[in-house]
Amino acid sequence: MSEPERRIALLIDADNAPAAKIDVILAEVARHGVANVRRAYGNWKSPHLKGWEATLHEYAIRPMQQFAYSTGKNASDMAMVIDAMDLLYARNLDGFAIVSSDADFTPLVMRLLTDGMKVYGFGEKKTPEAFRNACSKFTYLEALGGVAETESAALTKPKTPQELRSDTRLLQMLRSAVEAASDEDGWARLSTVGSQIGNQASFDSRNYGYGKLSDLVEAIGLFQSRRENLNIWIRNPPKPGATARKAGKKAAKKTPG
Repeated sequence: MSEPERRIALLIDADNAPAAKIDVILAEVARHGVANVRRAYGNWKSPHLKGWEATLHEYAIRPMQQFAYSTGKNASDMAMVIDAMDLLYARNLDGFAIVSSDADFTPLVMRLLTDGMKVYGFGEKKTPEAFRNACSKFTYLEALGGVAETESAALTKPKTPQELRSDTRLLQMLRSAVEAASDEDGWARLSTVGSQIGNQASFDSRNYGYGKLSDLVEAIGLFQSRRENLNIWIRNPPKPGATARKAGKKAAKKTPG
């Protein structure tokens, strides 16, 4: 008997999200579950949101009207947070997908995580680091395909091996995940490494310009790798002298006392 699909609430900050990307956002959310709640927040009387009008009907997204009660205050953000908490307390969801490039949603994400919810974030490259890192997984909208693919091509250009190797956070995250998932010889199945990273931090190889984790690891060029049928295994390079010491220990175990 197959497991039931995970139920996800898709909440869109329409003031800070492009309507042209909604198709690829929904496709991405579908990889994690079914978006049975779809809401977009904004002042729909504003001409700024005109581009969303057709999109709402086409993708069955419910527009949540929120008037701007005062200048400089974003009432839409507040309404979105209140709805998210109502949905959380209803206890009939497995996760949230939040589309915004606004760091103000960081406390909301952290609160949802506290209740064991998975939070999938989507935003532009200008999205502040605090919001990106708070999500279970954050994906740049520029890294996804869609109508604006030509425009975003330059933004998703793969980082060079030198750029990747100078990214201390990325390397530490990969090395720690490999070590945690490795066998006694230091080898770790790449799929397990990916899961381990997902448990540690917000990560998506496409944010670095690579479609798959295996492509990213290969580009970095600092890990040993091997293939077994359809499985890819990687490991941190053994430290100098470590191989000899390990061989010596194995030989000592075999020598009769």
